[in-house]
Amino acid sequence: MINYQNDLVTIRALEPEDLDFLFDTENDTELWKYSNRYYPYSKNLLKNYIDNAYKDVFVTHQIKFAITDVKHIVIGFIDLFDFEPLHHRAAIGLMISSSKRGKGYATAALQLIETYGKERLQLHQFYANIASENKYCIKLFESQHFSLVGKKRDWNFYEGKFHDEMIYQKII
Repeated sequence: MINYQNDLVTIRALEPEDLDFLFDTENDTELWKYSNRYYPYSKNLLKNYIDNAYKDVFVTHQIKFAITDVKHIVIGFIDLFDFEPLHHRAAIGLMISSSKRGKGYATAALQLIETYGKERLQLHQFYANIASENKYCIKLFESQHFSLVGKKRDWNFYEGKFHDEMIYQKII
């Protein structure tokens, strides 16, 4: 795996030492509403996930990268999922540790995953499903020239009510 990097971050393959950070991230109940989950992952399951991360994206239709800062400290994850090679498209998921948000890391990682997608997977388009109240994420994707192309009304249920989900798309 070739690492992609810029002045702020590197995106790289998952490593065994990422397990604790991945475990904490995947089991952060505040994030579950955005990933349509309602149950925790065990460390063993996540270890197996990392151990099998070498599998070809053309088979698994997903790939997850660790995002590291200039000191090589993991600060988040970015992934392509619902990869459709026939149609040259994939969805993007992104998470930056709460203590590292607002410093440009998400923008830098998003730019790198787009480069990876174009160079390695010949992607023509990316899309993201974003909760309508996630204003920071909407601002991020709009700043990177993603266009709002749709709204799924009352799409997700959490915190005792239904929430809309916005669909953002970028043709490259």
